Amino acid sequence: MNILQMFSYPFMQRALIAGIMVSLCCALLGVSLVLKRYSMIGDGLSHVSFGALAIAVALGFTPLYFSIPVVILAAFFLLRMAGNPHWNSDAAIAATSASAMAIGILVISKTTGMTTDVDSYMFGSVLAMRPADVVLSVLVCAAVLVLFLCYYHKLFAITFDENFSRATGLQVDRYNTLLAILTALTIVLGMRMMGAMLISSLVIFPALTAMRLFKSFRSVVLCASVTSVVCFCAGLTVSFAFSTPVGATVVAANLIVFLLSFVVRALFRL
Repeated sequence: MNILQMFSYPFMQRALIAGIMVSLCCALLGVSLVLKRYSMIGDGLSHVSFGALAIAVALGFTPLYFSIPVVILAAFFLLRMAGNPHWNSDAAIAATSASAMAIGILVISKTTGMTTDVDSYMFGSVLAMRPADVVLSVLVCAAVLVLFLCYYHKLFAITFDENFSRATGLQVDRYNTLLAILTALTIVLGMRMMGAMLISSLVIFPALTAMRLFKSFRSVVLCASVTSVVCFCAGLTVSFAFSTPVGATVVAANLIVFLLSFVVRALFRL
């Protein structure tokens, strides 16, 4: 197979551009979410996004524009619950996730049925990426990256010690809200290609891999970013070559690299 020929197809070009941007954002945000023990929020948001997308398809709305504000509200709600010691955050995320998925399935069963469009949101599809989706993904992901870099030190502070950050006068709630919004945007954009079932893996796996190999926050962020982009490109290529689902193949690539990180750590005694 000629890789250059593979990427001569317009749908593969769109998938590559959007996928790299989304993978990069997932990796950056995933480090903070995993370290704050909020990693399951990504899974919960993907299910909320699916429910919102199902309702949008049933009502004839543009799915992405309808689901983005819904998922942002859900992210804000879940992060506030996760940060409150009086609430059982795991149970809340699980309940929200299951409820949103159930609502989405019920709406689909009573309206459009399992159409190709709905199926692509659940399991992902490179063929579903339209030029407008790519433009939206690039613009929003670029904004996510800029905001992450601008508030890097603030996000670093709330990731490791919220109480100390609050004591020093840092507006912790504001930056937790920012983290929630950025995560919600990234999850919604990534669902088109990865699917609701698998998008959370892009948040978790690169961060876990990087944390096995490096200790400093900056090194973990950089390693997670590189790992996420490389695994996506590898997964996309293998998916095209062997006609396998893109989302599952990308996750398999991340899993392999994660397992290899244990070998590397053992060999070099990191």
